[in-house]
Amino acid sequence: MADMRSTSPPPNNPHLRSLAVAEYPALSNPPNHSTSPDPLLPTTTTTSSAKKLTLIPLIFLIYFEVAGGPSGEEPTVKAAGPLFAILGFLIFPFVWCIPEALITAELSTVFPCNGGFVIWADKAFGSFWGSLMGSWKFLSGVITIASFPVFCMDYIKLVFPIFSSGVPRYVAIFLSTLLLSLLNYTGLAVVGYAGVVLGIISLCPFIVMSFIAIPKIKPRRWLSLGQKGVKKDWNLFFNTLFWNLNFWDSVSTLAGEVDEPQKNFPLGLFAAVILIVLSYLIPLLAVTGSVILIQDQWDSGFLATAAEIVSGKWLKYWIELGVVLSTIGLFEAKLTSCAYQLEGMANFGLLPKWFSNRSKSFNTPWVGIVVSGSIIIGASYMPLTDIIASANFLYSLGMLLEYASFSWLRWKHPLMKRPFKVPLGIPGLILMFLIPTGILIFVMTLATHTVYLVSGLATVGGIGFYFLMKFCKSKKWFDFADRESEGEGEVEGV
Repeated sequence: MADMRSTSPPPNNPHLRSLAVAEYPALSNPPNHSTSPDPLLPTTTTTSSAKKLTLIPLIFLIYFEVAGGPSGEEPTVKAAGPLFAILGFLIFPFVWCIPEALITAELSTVFPCNGGFVIWADKAFGSFWGSLMGSWKFLSGVITIASFPVFCMDYIKLVFPIFSSGVPRYVAIFLSTLLLSLLNYTGLAVVGYAGVVLGIISLCPFIVMSFIAIPKIKPRRWLSLGQKGVKKDWNLFFNTLFWNLNFWDSVSTLAGEVDEPQKNFPLGLFAAVILIVLSYLIPLLAVTGSVILIQDQWDSGFLATAAEIVSGKWLKYWIELGVVLSTIGLFEAKLTSCAYQLEGMANFGLLPKWFSNRSKSFNTPWVGIVVSGSIIIGASYMPLTDIIASANFLYSLGMLLEYASFSWLRWKHPLMKRPFKVPLGIPGLILMFLIPTGILIFVMTLATHTVYLVSGLATVGGIGFYFLMKFCKSKKWFDFADRESEGEGEVEGV
């Protein structure tokens, strides 16, 4: 899809130059680094002539970063019944998805370079917080990716029971993770134009099922609070809802690979919000309205069983095929973001330069793919519930820092040119962040001891990793990209 093999530095960007001088006066006479002509941005390996992600592939990239289809929403019904599940996927996008998408749209157009949220935290509070943000979001991302092969096996076992447990299941998870990681090596085409095809094909069976179910729908079933005697599991409900509707900012790590980011990011995010909400709500309404409720059956994979009830085995198998294809899209999109995040951190001097090495054949950040894939394989053997909860907790920590970074940049640098700007002042932004912040804190309080342990160790590891990188830099054990100290923001950090 994209031929970006040139390693020439990008031309000077007058907009970013004026932004840097206006908001960071010390940059008016920056040091001359031939590898990074613009002091606000890290070194990049792309050129203005390189083909990049256009609007339609970007929409489906975001679609796979966040959702990838309705499969995975089933536990919300098991946890709280049809009414709360429907309300969750109807209300949650307004109080959670839209604010996060707006933040991503604004800051990705201000800092259109790879690294995304890491750059935002760094510019706001300094390198320590940028590095810690990178650790939280990266680990959250790879842990989430680890759930996809497990999730895929939950569907495949319905057709091939041999993959339900034991050695065959473990081998299948390992091989699928390895093969999908290798597939990511072939480049952005996998999550770009190929993502469009995967998205359309994987949604088709759910659309067909929803139309077939219309004559069988009884609207009163949508109002059910669940079966009598079944206790509400709010931990499962909110973690599932949160897991299915987060990661809107993941696409920011690819900002340097997007064509006309100032225009395409806001449009892509807006279109993706609509696509994702409809892809969850329509099948959920169809199945809960047409199938008799037995809550214990609403585990991951139940939509395929429901398809068989609605129309027969042919539709069940088609749904399962769609889920497998969707899982490939999810895996590839998120792995790509993780790999480009590491490349962006290396370009910004937070990781050794070799993390930014790209394949000569496919122009992909192969070091990031290898590192991410190795962690994914290890995490894929955790129980699915712990995978989701641990990813949610780390992601919540990162989002709290992201809100703080966004607010600080708005308050400290109000005159910074923003190609897209959230149309709210500081008081309005505080109000917009109140509910999402409450959701984040609530989700974190629902965590188990295992999740607290995993997240605590990850945070301590992230802090230790930052100081380890500083030590390696001081000893010159690794080569790091130059970063201008004046460009790290008003607060230097630790």
